[in-house]
Amino acid sequence: MENKKILKKQADTIRFLAADMVQRANSGHPGAPMGLADIVTILARHITHNPKNPKWLNRDRLVFSGGHASALVYSFLHLSGYDISLEDLQNFRQLGSKTPGHPEYGDVPGVEVTTGPLGQGITNAVGFAMAAKYAATVLNQPKAEVITHKVYCLCGDGDLQEGISYEACSLAGHLSLDNLVVIYDSNAITIEGDTSIAWSEDVKHRFEAQGWEVSRIDGHDFDEINAVLEQSKEQTKPYLIIADTTIAKGACQMEGSHHAHGAPLGCEEIKNSKIKAGFDPEKSFSVDEDVYARFSCALEKGDLAEANWNARVKNDLSSDQKALLEALLNPDFSKIEWPNFESDVATRDSNGKILNAIAQAIPGFLGGSADLGPSNKSELTGLGDYPLGRNIHFGIREHAMGAIINAFALYGLFIPFGATFFIFSDYMKPSVRLAALMKLKNFYIWTHDSIGVGEDGPTHQPIEQLSQFRALPNFYVYRPCDGRENVKAWKKALSMQAPAAFVCSRQKLRALKDDRAHGDVENGGYLLKRRENAQVTLMASGSEVYLALEVACYLSMFGIPSNMVSVPCFDLLNEQDEAYIQTIIEPQTKVIAIEAGAGIEWYRYADKVICMERFGASGPAELLFDKFGFTAHKATKSACEFLGLDYEALKAELEHDNEKKHCI
Repeated sequence: MENKKILKKQADTIRFLAADMVQRANSGHPGAPMGLADIVTILARHITHNPKNPKWLNRDRLVFSGGHASALVYSFLHLSGYDISLEDLQNFRQLGSKTPGHPEYGDVPGVEVTTGPLGQGITNAVGFAMAAKYAATVLNQPKAEVITHKVYCLCGDGDLQEGISYEACSLAGHLSLDNLVVIYDSNAITIEGDTSIAWSEDVKHRFEAQGWEVSRIDGHDFDEINAVLEQSKEQTKPYLIIADTTIAKGACQMEGSHHAHGAPLGCEEIKNSKIKAGFDPEKSFSVDEDVYARFSCALEKGDLAEANWNARVKNDLSSDQKALLEALLNPDFSKIEWPNFESDVATRDSNGKILNAIAQAIPGFLGGSADLGPSNKSELTGLGDYPLGRNIHFGIREHAMGAIINAFALYGLFIPFGATFFIFSDYMKPSVRLAALMKLKNFYIWTHDSIGVGEDGPTHQPIEQLSQFRALPNFYVYRPCDGRENVKAWKKALSMQAPAAFVCSRQKLRALKDDRAHGDVENGGYLLKRRENAQVTLMASGSEVYLALEVACYLSMFGIPSNMVSVPCFDLLNEQDEAYIQTIIEPQTKVIAIEAGAGIEWYRYADKVICMERFGASGPAELLFDKFGFTAHKATKSACEFLGLDYEALKAELEHDNEKKHCI
């Protein structure tokens, strides 16, 4: 290895760039970047990437799970030659800059995934490694290995304390992901002080028990760092490197202090630290040319590696494999042979058929369930099990499943889905939120969508979840009312660069027969039934659509002409202009929404919402719908009370009108 003096200079340059960034912003986390600088200096010599093309498929993925160490990320990317300038570093944490407080995918060249919530990044790294394994399985040939890269992850104590890391690392060990290297920054410091105040487990034995290879090194010894990274390339298991480090390494007085975790060091501390390291204390954001020269080797190395890779793909890959690679890179959704649904069917069943139709046409469409495949109807028939096939068995790991499919979506070849009961979407919420933030094209299959779950009772009956996910920006929740609406919803979802959820029923739903059914689903909502001189508009989604049609019919028979609007995607409807909204919700009408959930978001359009105002109960679904007011008669009575009408009198009058009482 080269002269230790220049290595230390490189590491100290990273340290002081990070310290200067945090000081200039008067905000941020200098401790972790300074503690990890030695490791990143050596790691830069081992990873293969191309700063000129951050999206090159066979690059090594480098995930910074501790996103608070963003000053380290940006310093490394700048020095390596990515499109991040010194001026960008100087604008750290400023509005509109390329260097936000935590690394954000899409905004920062070279950032593989948005990180910040602890535990997410290490789980994303597991997902990247899983994606690479499957890509290698389907693409690699003896004479042309298309996928050969590694996945590296830097994580800290906080990442390993979060429960999601247990789920992900357990799965990584089970799958023997030998392409995954995790470097654990073991500085024994959290915000509140020493980790011993809340943590005393043996991390080495924990990971060994999960099927990992583990080594422990001095995270400031260049020789040890280099040796263990060389060793990691020959492993047959996922590899954890426990690197004992000192937080804020190189700081004059703050080295080793938890106070260095999340606050600027101070101008005097930085100056004294620079003097101690032999740097000019009057200079900030300073990089010498010899430091640039050594880090920027990544440009030449990456260019050459990508050129060689392109040549292998062009010259050595068979025509069938080239066609497969093209289909993975550029999926053709026009090839999907969509199923047709005419009869009554649970939307979890229609959705299962749709998943299989997509998978037959799109080789990069894959996914699985958190041990609920038979109930979610999420199995891809005849397509095998991961890592040889496209059915991923996540086990009972909803937290990890959410973050893993985010990585699959980011990998560059795949369109993933993850399935579970809707009630357990709560376990996935942090990952779903990050998917929305990153505008990923991935999908969530959430079945058993309401009190229709029945006998399993309130612990398994979603009430507030629809409202929660409809409130999430750039996330699209589809709750189809029947099989045909489900197909149209999928067509719309696949056309968008955004994550989407399909919230599906356990129970059978009535298929709509009206000629106007299944209208402008791409707009989120459409006028399903229109009556002249309407006084009321009923709105609903999913299993309540047919119920709302019945209520609209009863009201019309009572002399209150009523329209009906189906809203398969509330989020899309919110994006429509006022002109469109007025075509489906006539301004002169009173608006009543019906949903077997909390339903608070419907007040954006509705004057009255017939909804769940408490948790459900255990019992047969039909009895629960009756108990909570979701039958035609009880919902009509609620609507009449809101409209100031005497339901019992109107009902009695109707029962004596032979022409009207058989209308429904």
